[in-house]
This record gives sequence, C-alpha cells and structure tokens, in this order.
Amino acid sequence: MLAVKRMILDVLKPHQPNALEFCKTIAKAGSDYRVRLTVLEIDEKTETLQLEITASNIDFEVIQATISDIGGSLHSVDEVEVQNESNTE
Repeated sequence: MLAVKRMILDVLKPHQPNALEFCKTIAKAGSDYRVRLTVLEIDEKTETLQLEITASNIDFEVIQATISDIGGSLHSVDEVEVQNESNTE
C-alpha cells in the first residue's frame, strides 16, 4: 500500500478564518494530521499560506475539500512524500 506521509501545499485564503482556526480545521480532517502553517504573503483581502501536513496516510481529497469548505483555494502541491508500505514477506 502506498501512503502519503507529507505534503506541502500553497493555499490562498481570505483573512477569516484566521491562520490558527484554519490550521486547526485542517488538522481535524484526519485522526493523526499534524499541520504547520506559514503565512507567506498578506494583501488587502487574502493571505497566501504554505501548509505542511504530516500523517501516517494523508487523504488528499479530504484535505482539498476541507480547504475549499473553509474558503481557501489550493494553488499548488509543492512537495509530496509517499512511502510504499507493502508487506513483502
């Protein structure tokens, strides 16, 4: 089985929800999601963020839907780490 362990995403979001609430909402999308948020740029109406998400197996579709549900827009997937967890015994 292939498992997505880490992703770095470029996201655009409105000022509300604030960065802390945005990050908490993303973390709640999975049982073991760890989220690191860095604000890269702020303009009059939006913020550009870098999200680093780590977990045992990240569900990209859930992350993408959660970002959209809280008013954000995924610009790009900048880094991905995937591990092959096949049992080869």
